[in-house]
Amino acid sequence: MKAMILAAGRGERMRPLTDYIPKALLSVGGKSLIQHQVERLVGAGFTEIVINHASFGEQIESLLGDGKAFGAAIQYSPEGAEPLETGGGMLRALPLLGPAPFVAVNADVWCDYPYSQLPRDPPALAHLVLVDNPHHHPKGDFALVRGWVVLNQTPRLTFSGIGVYRPALFDECEGGRFPLAMAIRMAAARGLVSGEHYRGAWVDVGTPERLARLKASMSKGKLKAL
Repeated sequence: MKAMILAAGRGERMRPLTDYIPKALLSVGGKSLIQHQVERLVGAGFTEIVINHASFGEQIESLLGDGKAFGAAIQYSPEGAEPLETGGGMLRALPLLGPAPFVAVNADVWCDYPYSQLPRDPPALAHLVLVDNPHHHPKGDFALVRGWVVLNQTPRLTFSGIGVYRPALFDECEGGRFPLAMAIRMAAARGLVSGEHYRGAWVDVGTPERLARLKASMSKGKLKAL
């Protein structure tokens, strides 16, 4: 089963830290965010990895190379100076990912979810890992009812940026820029998205303040290095 790391985000909210490097290369616990993801995916048995990138993407390729140093085989899906957002980036990468279900994770999340528990054969078009709502996103994204992601119900949970997808999720999507949430909502409205609630450690490393808090928590031993 292949995996994709979404690493094309410009990281505008991370400026000035991302003025000269991609957000995925910001360091936590002595390693870049994306290196943490590569190592955790490989440790869970996902050794064929596709990474999309945009601005400063050559720095990601320089760090990770072909993946052999990490026990992986890495391919890249470059998007140029204008990223395609999460959905457009995944659609662009489908020729590299192939016809089977695949895992996709955001490069800019820090989470101890065990990737080995992700379903290899999801029961529908997508399977999402949902987490408790963080302070910066109190309304959440989706409700979870008996293992299925539903719209327009409460309470809601937050999408973690970790999921399993069938390429058919994008059958009705056109190329270009669009968020993954659009494709997920279309499928969830038809009852075709399963999910689970993960209650472990999860951080959306989206701002310098959150990055600083994550580093402080790790230095105090509140969170373990991955």
